[in-house]
Amino acid sequence: MSLTRHATRVARVVGISAAAAALSVTAAQTALACSITDFSAAPACDGAGKPVIRVTDKDVSGTPATITLKVELNTPGQERNIDSRTIDHPTAQGVSVDLHPLDWYAGETFVVHVKAADRVDEDLKPPVVVPDDFTCKPAGGSTSPSASASASPTPSAQPSSAPSATPSPARTGSPAASPVASSAPSPAGGGTHLAETGASGTTPLIAGAAAALVVAGGGVVVALRRRAGHGSR
Repeated sequence: MSLTRHATRVARVVGISAAAAALSVTAAQTALACSITDFSAAPACDGAGKPVIRVTDKDVSGTPATITLKVELNTPGQERNIDSRTIDHPTAQGVSVDLHPLDWYAGETFVVHVKAADRVDEDLKPPVVVPDDFTCKPAGGSTSPSASASASPTPSAQPSSAPSATPSPARTGSPAASPVASSAPSPAGGGTHLAETGASGTTPLIAGAAAALVVAGGGVVVALRRRAGHGSR
């Protein structure tokens, strides 16, 4: 009897341990299972500067997933497939793919459908709506500054060369004229000094004529005195 009771107790312990292990494995599988909550979608800009719907998969189990982008039509409940991408190896850190819409305007509504094996087959909630203030920088924006920078040296070089050529004759011509003007009077000798004192080349003639007039005037005075003396006698 004691052996039977001991065996029964051992069987119970083993059974409880096996059940606990099974529950742990089930819980672990449930935690690692792919679900719709592992996916997210939002408007974004790709490397070319175009608007896209970026879907990120953070599935820890690594289950491949097919992402389909649909746009809601004006008729309620009507949708149209636009683009599709596959995420082959999702990770816990997240793997993203870009889905390209045909058009893009504020208020446009996109639906993202996820199909991951037999675990997920549904749409992301809520749908993605384009915000009013969402804009992307145009592609090639970095090339326009480089083009303007390459063109800037051309006009700067032209003005620098033009002024350098123009003033050079003016500088060489002006010094050449000044020595000629300064050297011309020097051979004339007294010409410069006469101009400074107000005299000229006719000064000796005028002085001679004045002396002759003085002598003549003196002679006239002497003659008049003699005649006056003779008259008084």
